[in-house]
Amino acid sequence: MPKYGFNTKAIHAGNTSFQPDSMSTPIYQSVAYPYLDAKEAAAIFTGEKPGYTYGRWDNPTVEVFEKRMAALENTEAAIAAASGMSAIFLLTHHLVAAGDNVVSSNRVYGGTFGLFNVGLPKMGASVNWVTNPESIDAWAAAITPRTKFLFVETPSNPSLFIADIPALAALAKSKKIPLVVDNTITTPALQQPILLGADIVVHSTTKYICGNATALGGIVCGPQELINGIRQNGIRYLGPAMAPFNAWLNLNGLETLALRMDRHCHNAMVVATFLEKHPKVNFVNYPGLESNPYHHLIKPQMKGCSSLMSFELKGAYEQATRFIDSLAIITHATHLGTAKSIVTHPASTTHSAMGEVEMRKAGISPSLIRFSIGIEDENDLINDLSQAFDAIDKEVKVKDDLSANTFPQAY
Repeated sequence: MPKYGFNTKAIHAGNTSFQPDSMSTPIYQSVAYPYLDAKEAAAIFTGEKPGYTYGRWDNPTVEVFEKRMAALENTEAAIAAASGMSAIFLLTHHLVAAGDNVVSSNRVYGGTFGLFNVGLPKMGASVNWVTNPESIDAWAAAITPRTKFLFVETPSNPSLFIADIPALAALAKSKKIPLVVDNTITTPALQQPILLGADIVVHSTTKYICGNATALGGIVCGPQELINGIRQNGIRYLGPAMAPFNAWLNLNGLETLALRMDRHCHNAMVVATFLEKHPKVNFVNYPGLESNPYHHLIKPQMKGCSSLMSFELKGAYEQATRFIDSLAIITHATHLGTAKSIVTHPASTTHSAMGEVEMRKAGISPSLIRFSIGIEDENDLINDLSQAFDAIDKEVKVKDDLSANTFPQAY
């Protein structure tokens, strides 16, 4: 649907002629599809005739979601998976063999870090981490003859690093390897990496695409040949298929995606501005702020900065947990991208498996707090933050040296 706008595609792209039709895409909650006869079954399995084979490989409801995401991300095709991590794993498994390597920014979600740092060696492969991902020279230096793809999460979780996608894409093309962009945080409503030169886009659709924390999901969007290869191989014998019901929930989320992202961006900017001026805050990671080192990349690459942000409290681990426990409206959970505002302590939850050394390298301190700002009334969010900051002062027992920024004993 290239001639239509984003919102129209988010509602209509990928629709199939279901009979009878419905205002909502039908849910084909089935693992198999009966055939008219043996001849038809054989023709469908060889690709001579359109049809569906088995629920682990294809499904009518999931297919609509895949086509819609491909349209929104400007790719030829897409394949859905059970989660964001399974989508990245399917892609990695398809492209990487023993002896190969992946070059990735170290500013990535903790699960992605674990897959590359622990999972790749188990496959006989390796990762070359780029610990200064702002530098194109650092990326170039990490590439070897066995590098199969460059991977960047932008904006990153939770430090909000933003990559220069066109520059990275040019480097990847010069080395004849694909650039993979994790577009989870912005979604195609705010950033479209393919139009900036990237080759493949991945998502945890569990986040903003779904939008209300009801369905796990992931997706790989890319060239038809790549997607066909994953569908004919990895997803068949590894099996992390998206459930039809989850695809349906994600389709419903897509219909309001652009509207929600506008509200997310507005509220996040209000909260980031408040935090930046607060005397108990050391710094705020939010690209929408003019003080942010990545602010200059926003206009050429993004329509908005989404809702994810992180900030460091003045104090230590105890102050951070006291602040989190005092919030009333903002929900404490290890999630992001929902209509509800969420607070997370990365060092003790989502990124704890990285260990203290790697967390420090990625900009994650014990007093770093992550927010995913929802679509509530902005005044209520600010009032909730204010009372939580006040609660820090009310704590009776704190460490003598509040400037100490050490990890708790568990680390």
